[in-house]
Amino acid sequence: MFSRKQKHILLKFFSMFSVVRGYNVLMVVIAQYVTAVYILAHDKPVRQVVFDENLLMLVLASSATIAGGYIINNFYDSEKDLINRPQKSMLDRLVSQNTKLSFYFVLNFLAVVMASYVSFKAVLFFSMYIFAIWLYSHRLKKLPFVGNITSAILTIVPFFAIFIYYKNFEHVIFVHATYLILIISMRELTKDLENITGDLAQNYKTIPIVYGEKYSKIMLSILALLTLVPTYFLLTKYNVGHMSYFFYFTMVLLSVFLGLLWRSKTKRHYVILHNILKFIIVSGVFSVLLIDVNVVLNRLF
Repeated sequence: MFSRKQKHILLKFFSMFSVVRGYNVLMVVIAQYVTAVYILAHDKPVRQVVFDENLLMLVLASSATIAGGYIINNFYDSEKDLINRPQKSMLDRLVSQNTKLSFYFVLNFLAVVMASYVSFKAVLFFSMYIFAIWLYSHRLKKLPFVGNITSAILTIVPFFAIFIYYKNFEHVIFVHATYLILIISMRELTKDLENITGDLAQNYKTIPIVYGEKYSKIMLSILALLTLVPTYFLLTKYNVGHMSYFFYFTMVLLSVFLGLLWRSKTKRHYVILHNILKFIIVSGVFSVLLIDVNVVLNRLF
């Protein structure tokens, strides 16, 4: 059995893990390595990519910056989250705001230090990334369209860092990125629908609040249809191997999404829609492994 002090420390740990969204950070780490091995550095041996110290530093710098971003976002959204996510908010409040902010500055400092191992350009890149996350959390996220677009861009920035590192400019990468941005944009807009109550109480000018739920649903429908464009090119113009099954499956999921969307009226409905999009994003990360298993096995050494 844990002592009272041990239980207190454990609760603090889980609270901070919740604040920094540790599961999301871990997923980004996996996604960055999978993307590097299978797409951005597909012509290099797997061992060389996995044990590349510069790549490790870029991934760690990304992880620290993202974790710090979640902290500052949690700091500015603390009142709103009490309305939208009361249970998570109570867990997050087990750690004081001062402790969170201290951890935020430590994580950003570590991100810059790790980036300095790679190059001065990497330091500038992550410094701008840190500032952009703060600006988004402090001001931009309260604005319609600007907040959604900024959030989608900030989500893929860690992959852009690896993209620059490997200098791989193949067209298929941009098509994959377009698909991902569209899905992330849908997720952000769905989150706005899910969080209308808290956003309204805190005077956030999100798309659903400014233009209404119907307009938001029309936008989501358009974004879903636009995903067919990169999907078509990935299935017909490029060799994505068995990952094609993922795109066929997501077309079915997005059809279900649209069917449910126009019947959705409550927060619970929008949570379900949000989870569908999260599932597509997470499954998309692991489906990259299906591009060509045999080629990867031959690249182990």
